[in-house]
Amino acid sequence: MPDISLTMVVVLCLAAFAAGWIDAVVGGGGLLLLPALLLALPAHTPAAYALGTNKAVAIVGTSGAAVTYARRTPVDVRLAVRIGIAAVAGSSAGAFLAAGMSTAVLKPLIMVVLLGVAAFVILRPAFGTAPATGPAGPRRVLAAIGLAGLGIGFYDGLIGPGTGTFLVLTLTAVLHLDLVTASATAKIVNCCTNAGALAMFAWQGTVLWWPAAVMAVFNLAGGMLGAHTALKRGSGFVRVVLLTVVLALVADIAYEQWLA
Repeated sequence: MPDISLTMVVVLCLAAFAAGWIDAVVGGGGLLLLPALLLALPAHTPAAYALGTNKAVAIVGTSGAAVTYARRTPVDVRLAVRIGIAAVAGSSAGAFLAAGMSTAVLKPLIMVVLLGVAAFVILRPAFGTAPATGPAGPRRVLAAIGLAGLGIGFYDGLIGPGTGTFLVLTLTAVLHLDLVTASATAKIVNCCTNAGALAMFAWQGTVLWWPAAVMAVFNLAGGMLGAHTALKRGSGFVRVVLLTVVLALVADIAYEQWLA
């Protein structure tokens, strides 16, 4: 089992706090925490250890953010869990196929989608700022389960970066939620996918439990603070963070594709 120095654990705790805050506001915290883990682990350590430890940390912060949101904003928990169950199935299928599929072709396509998302959010200032339109009809619910659950769940298992951000965007567009409510719903869905992935990584023995436990405390604090911030500042603030994270995802994927 790979070992991590005390200095790197301190750095990882700070990264976990920042990732928890980002994840709670709009998703995408893994963009910060996963690379930090990959850098902190000794050379030639299998990536599965970073992935497993990341899930052990993220599930704590995501759960704390979900509880904070649920206490202060109306969230359809039953619908979120239904989407989450579908997302577990989708992510399992994606993870099953990931080992035998190259992402060299998929990553440029994801960049195009992200740039389109950024342009859409910039050109549609009212996107996600209007109040939720009320309970979604059966067709929108099925669409959310298919797109946000199976579709984005599959993406999470296959590639991963920006899953929370895609969830927020899809839930806002399909269910006509405001960005704050979409973020709250996305946290519950993420809890489901994280739990499924963590169970698999734990079974494989690729979770560094003691660093994960320490980092989880900071991730929880960041997640709860991020949820409070989003609730206090509203959808306009979430929109700014959303654009920042989307552009950061584009830069990260571009770096991995052409420069790394």
